[in-house]
Amino acid sequence: MKIVLASASPRRRALLAQAGLTDFLTCEPLCDETTPEGAGPEETVRRLSRAKADAVADRYGEDDVVIAADTLVCLDGRLLGKPRDGAEAAEMLARLSGRAHEVYTGLTVRRGARVRTACERTEVVFRPLTAAEIAAYVASGEPMDKAGAYGIQGRGALIVARVQGDFYNVMGLPLCRLGAMLAEFGVSLLEGGR
Repeated sequence: MKIVLASASPRRRALLAQAGLTDFLTCEPLCDETTPEGAGPEETVRRLSRAKADAVADRYGEDDVVIAADTLVCLDGRLLGKPRDGAEAAEMLARLSGRAHEVYTGLTVRRGARVRTACERTEVVFRPLTAAEIAAYVASGEPMDKAGAYGIQGRGALIVARVQGDFYNVMGLPLCRLGAMLAEFGVSLLEGGR
């Protein structure tokens, strides 16, 4: 049995290793990641994580376990994905400044035809940000490949005032839920991943 992370994200790889899973493969999913029209955040991340798992599972055997995730930030019912450029990152950060928002991660575990998909929600509150702080953070480059234009594990920690829920969900991989899901498939992270 191989364990495959359907992601090119260095953060997700690091989180799996942190959780004790060191013997796993990574495979970037080749699938349409367009947000489904009219879908809410939970449905969107569930669908996208399932699509990623399905795209990767076809490349591996029936006994292999595939893990896929998709993360989005939601503010006032509007989904915020990865910014296209610095201007969009600055706009997102200005909208999030001083406010609470939700981070949703869809998580799918697949082994052969057996599939389990779940969604984790975490509330995050930003402290108020000045225009100069937003410009400096965008100039650092950190916001560019992250949903909502921030990374809580990096300099973004300086702008997050409070987190309610799974901290690791904000990084893109809710470890507690993942551990429980993998256990259903016979993989125990607490026992070294097998």
